[in-house]
Amino acid sequence: MIAFNARSTWTIYKREVLRALRTAMQSILAPVLTTVLYFIVFGAAIGSKMDSGMAGVNYGAFIVPGLLLLTLLSESTSNGSFGIYMPRFTGAIYELLSAPVGVAETLIGFVGAAATKSLILAAIILITATFFVDYTIAHPFYALGFILLVSASFSLLGFILGIWADSFEKLGIVPVLFMVPLTFLGGTFYSIDLLPEPWRSVAMANPVVYLVNGLRWCFYGSSDFPIGLSLGMTLGFLVLCVAIVAWIFRTGWRLRA
Repeated sequence: MIAFNARSTWTIYKREVLRALRTAMQSILAPVLTTVLYFIVFGAAIGSKMDSGMAGVNYGAFIVPGLLLLTLLSESTSNGSFGIYMPRFTGAIYELLSAPVGVAETLIGFVGAAATKSLILAAIILITATFFVDYTIAHPFYALGFILLVSASFSLLGFILGIWADSFEKLGIVPVLFMVPLTFLGGTFYSIDLLPEPWRSVAMANPVVYLVNGLRWCFYGSSDFPIGLSLGMTLGFLVLCVAIVAWIFRTGWRLRA
């Protein structure tokens, strides 16, 4: 039985986190500035013109969970994919594969670093939001757990995309063409109860809707769907990603070619 190599995990984790700090302008400051613009345009400009809030809260506060999730999904996926793609691009992946490092150590190191960067961004965005809107977190422990779960799940998805991609164009195609549109159409700036049929039924087929509503429940105690449904779908997605990664390492797909 092979023992867990904690030193290898820490080495991978530390290297990836330090890489993000070296590019803080791009990896941290840019997403925060983008979120600030959302608060100014949607929260202050548009929200001030609305007669009533949603879910019993001010519109500016209502969009905080959605904007937080938008950042978590895009940044977790991007960080997770870039972290494993660069060793493949430079050829350093072969050193990692030949070293006495198991799948668990590799996965925890890369995915843990990507999730950590996303959590740092989430904390900065929540602090920044206090300068624009008054919001509360009704269930802080549930919110922390849900944010951790979402960050880990989409960092795993990014890890899979980083192995699948064979060019920088493919590396960004999923976050840009799929992740961001699904998040915007997933109730980030509105409640899907406001949508007429058949658009409400179409929106319910969007998996991001359940993530946004799960986080919104953690903040305000109300959402369009039960929290159990949102939690179950996120856990199912996490298990699916873990199974795909296990298959990739078992078969060597895109790693040993």
